[in-house]
Amino acid sequence: MTTLQAVPDAALDQLFRNARTVHAFKPVPVTDQTLRALYDLVKWGPTAFNAQPARFVFVRSAEAKERLRPALSAGNTAQTLAAAVTVIVAHDTRFYEHLPHQFPAYDAKPIFEGNADAAQATAFRNGSLQGAYLVLAARALGLDAGPQSGFNADLVDKSFFPDGRWRTNFLVNLGVADPSGTFPRGPRLPFDEVAQIL
Repeated sequence: MTTLQAVPDAALDQLFRNARTVHAFKPVPVTDQTLRALYDLVKWGPTAFNAQPARFVFVRSAEAKERLRPALSAGNTAQTLAAAVTVIVAHDTRFYEHLPHQFPAYDAKPIFEGNADAAQATAFRNGSLQGAYLVLAARALGLDAGPQSGFNADLVDKSFFPDGRWRTNFLVNLGVADPSGTFPRGPRLPFDEVAQIL
């Protein structure tokens, strides 16, 4: 009988049980090396046809943050400007152009090349998955994360992706948490309310 090999409780605490959505950050920088290590974890997460449609823009400089500022909601501006890095999690609308290389098992490119609805649904769904992997990978590396959807995606696209190929999904602030800005943890729904075993 196969025995499951769970990671240690300390890792589960860091990734899930003790991790929080962060709303305030200490002025601690995040290096290029850390951002590259972050992506090197994210890239291994599964996606349909190994398509990897997510695209990540690491907004770190003061100039880039100012480009982002007009798109932010009032309630998210201070935390985003304070974060060491804000990641624009986007997706490539023409991700399927890479499929012959990334998914050589058979020619999957035609499934999406002539079907805009299928391409959009696949890019958005799998790009969202990759954004979730990014949050967990950041936590695994010791960073704190604050994902957010309180912003104007059209303004982000106009500023950062004017050719229209990449489209913004959501933002993730990364850095070291300032505990003074941490909200009390909200309750979670119980298993029997949200799940079934059939």
